[in-house]
Amino acid sequence: MKRLLGALLAIACLISGQALAAGIGDAEKPVVARAKAWLAEIDAGQYAASWQNASAMFRGAISEQRWADTLTAVRKPLGAVRSRTPTTANLRDSLPGAPDGEYVVLTFATSFAEKNTATETVTFKKDADGTWRAAGYLIK
Repeated sequence: MKRLLGALLAIACLISGQALAAGIGDAEKPVVARAKAWLAEIDAGQYAASWQNASAMFRGAISEQRWADTLTAVRKPLGAVRSRTPTTANLRDSLPGAPDGEYVVLTFATSFAEKNTATETVTFKKDADGTWRAAGYLIK
């Protein structure tokens, strides 16, 4: 199932290995806050809302129904989130297979009820209106 999610969100797969250890500076803090809010929608099972609040690029890559089906298959078995700590934030202006733009690749050390240690990689993209929105998501 993890591979299915990775295949559906190719951007996150391609860049997850490139998210080199980087501290989270003041410039990234607003993106971290947006990422936490977006992940909270997923944690609450609000998959449709998380899709609607994602970037246009994200919504163009996966349908709302496919997103909900994939998250149901991948996230639900993990159980509730026990803890989530941001570990890296990496600013990028290009990513493999994606148009140039402003991106932040974030990693979180996450513990779930049924999986003690996981790494969530969330890619956020600054949209034309200046708002940071989710562009990719991967759990390892």
